[in-house]
Amino acid sequence: MKIQTKVFLPRDLVLALDEASRRTRRSKSEIVQAAVASYLSPDSDEAAEAAVVRRLDRVGRALERLERDVTISNEAIGLFVKAWLTATPSLSAGDQKAQSAKGQERYVGFLDALARRLASGRLLRSEVLTERSGTGES
Repeated sequence: MKIQTKVFLPRDLVLALDEASRRTRRSKSEIVQAAVASYLSPDSDEAAEAAVVRRLDRVGRALERLERDVTISNEAIGLFVKAWLTATPSLSAGDQKAQSAKGQERYVGFLDALARRLASGRLLRSEVLTERSGTGES
């Protein structure tokens, strides 16, 4: 049997509770009940350790995703550079100035395109994973 209890909490704690409820998709009652039980439990040190372990697991998964993203980026850049070096012809001295100016213009265009893409939220990682899953590879 559950009994309704009224407690007064500081505003910042109420906001944190609301956020935790939204983030974990659990009711505020569940969160408060677990917190009070943990506080009153004789083995609260073990509960605190378990919470730290859960947080470390979350950080570990985030690092794994970051490592995957950096690997994708490195491979994409490596493939691009290899293709570019293979396809780019050597230039005579007279053409180098014109090509240098054109290169600078293209670089500015590249930076603009990159800024727009990052602002839009479309990331290469998402495209790579979507295309890869669409071809049936894993």
